[in-house]
Formats: sequence, structure tokens, C-alpha cells
Amino acid sequence: MSVNSSASPRTVVTGREIRLASRPVGAPTEENFELVTAPVPQLGEGEILVRNTWMSVDPYMRGRMDDAESYIPPFGLGAVLEGSAVGEVVASRADAVPVGATVSHFAGWREYAVLDGAAVSVLDVSAVPAQAYLGPLGTTGLTAYAALTEVAPVRPGDTVFISGAAGAVGSVAGQIARKLGAARVIGSAGGPEKTAKLVNDFGYDTALDYRAGAIAAQLAEAAPGGIDVYVDHVGGDHLEAAIANAATGARFALVGAISGYNATGPVPGPHNLFQAYTKRLQLRGMLVSDHFGLFPEFTERAVGWLTEGSLHTEETVFEGIEQAPAAFLGVLSGVNTGKMLVRLT
Repeated sequence: MSVNSSASPRTVVTGREIRLASRPVGAPTEENFELVTAPVPQLGEGEILVRNTWMSVDPYMRGRMDDAESYIPPFGLGAVLEGSAVGEVVASRADAVPVGATVSHFAGWREYAVLDGAAVSVLDVSAVPAQAYLGPLGTTGLTAYAALTEVAPVRPGDTVFISGAAGAVGSVAGQIARKLGAARVIGSAGGPEKTAKLVNDFGYDTALDYRAGAIAAQLAEAAPGGIDVYVDHVGGDHLEAAIANAATGARFALVGAISGYNATGPVPGPHNLFQAYTKRLQLRGMLVSDHFGLFPEFTERAVGWLTEGSLHTEETVFEGIEQAPAAFLGVLSGVNTGKMLVRLT
């Protein structure tokens, strides 16, 4: 595969991409995806050609596989999937984005992307690796920061509970909660290996293994005085447990509910929802796109935390575009610790 790295409109001949072959019923499988080699379009005026080096797979993508109305349009059947990615500009007809620049964009799930130069962000990779902009410096990190500063703000002395705590957002959120003044940070994860990492690597005070017993009883023991803040990535029994163990006036950031993403019928709500009334809880749904205005503030703080070493992050990496579906299925089943990434080679 060859590339002309000048401003000429001649570009790559072909590149591989992942398309949605069929819509899943229940849990998706690799049969729902198709790896295709396709021609890469020539560049128009103002466009750039990006060789993707890293791409992200995230739980929210499961909803986009269904042909259903939501806050973001579904993936098109037979079309290339999309998601956050970073890469190197290998050809450019956009004056503001030179060849050799590292950029982030939303045209993942493919090896090469032709993009409007105005649709990418040029990244500073002098102090941090490029893939950090898909994890702690991307919407992953911003989700944790916005959840704990705007949606369910942490106050000094709070007890904070975070579900899915070993995942991309949760592993960052526990550390940010501490930086914001939380006195006690509790996380849940699946299995002894992950719960050990929560305490030893991600700074949690207590880790709950949801596979080891009822999460509500474990949370009651870990927080006898109740929780003040809850960041929900799981829904289901975790949300019920948080409501049952919430202190009066507790604040909930409802980020995700992965326990119900593969359901084939209506998912019941918490059986104890009326306690939210009597405890005067604040349950607030969250879309990270509503908080993009925080990016400059967050990026400045997070780059400092990363470079000084006070923010610990981890990645689970799959190699090659052909492994992107397996990586995505792995996110849904919880095989990752920290951010799940695909390195494109």
C-alpha cells in the first residue's frame, strides 16, 4: 500500500474497514461484523487522509447496532462503523492540518479515513502518547471528570461509590473523586484480580466483587453511613444497591447501564425506586457531549496528573483492525482493565 504525502489528490488505493453485517438479537457475535477491503477516495479540497493508528471500542456502541431511536443515530446496516480514533496525517489538502500531524477524529473502525480538515483535532503528543487522547484525555476521562464535578459533584468528606470501577471510566473516576476531596471511595468489579487492582493500582479504599455475593449487602458493609455520590455504569442490581445504601440527598450520575444492553425485552427499573423520593436523591442522566465545554479545563488538569504520575491508567490492547469486533465484544463482557483499545498496524 503506497501513499503520496504531498498535497496531491492521489491517495491510498485500498484500506480495510469493519462494516455492520447484521443487527444482533441479544448479545452480539462476530457474525454481526464484516471485514472488507475497500478503495479509499481521492482527497477533495480541504480534506486530509489519516492513517489510523489507534481506535476505541466502547459500550455505548452496542445501542448503535440496533435500529432504534436514541440520542445518537444507529449504525447503518452494511456501512462502516464509526467511533473515536487517532492517527497520522499522510496526505493533506487542508492548510491547517499538515502531513505528519497526529489527529483525533470519529472515523474509527477503518485503517484509513478521508476527513474534512475542520473535523479533526490536532494533538500535542510531546508529553503523552497519542492513545491517551482516547482514554484519560478523551471522552473517557472527561466523562469521569464531568460526572464528579457537574452531574454528581463530590464534596469534601464524601463517600463515593463507582460501579464498573475497573473499566475505562471507572478506573479514572475513583482517582478523580479522591482528588476532589472524597474521604472514602468504593468500587465494584468482577473477580478477585480486578478488585485487587482497584485497591492496589487505582486508589480505591474498598473493592466489591459482584460475583462473590449480593452487591447491596457488600455495599452496606463497606459504607455503613451510606454513600453520598454514585457513578453508575451498570444499572440493574448495582443501581438498586446504591439507592438502598444512599445517604439522604445523595447525588447519582447515571452514565451507563451495561447490565441491560443485550436485553431482548423491557428492562425493569429498580424495585426500590421510591426510596429516591424519601431520601431526596438526585438521579441525573448524563451524556458526555453535554460537557464538551469542560475539555480545556479538564485537559490541562489531566495532562498535569499524567505527567506527574498521580493519575494511574491502564490499557487492554487488541492488535489489528481484524480484532476490532473481538475487542468490542470483550468490552461488553468485561474482559478489559482500563481502556480497551485496538492498535492498527
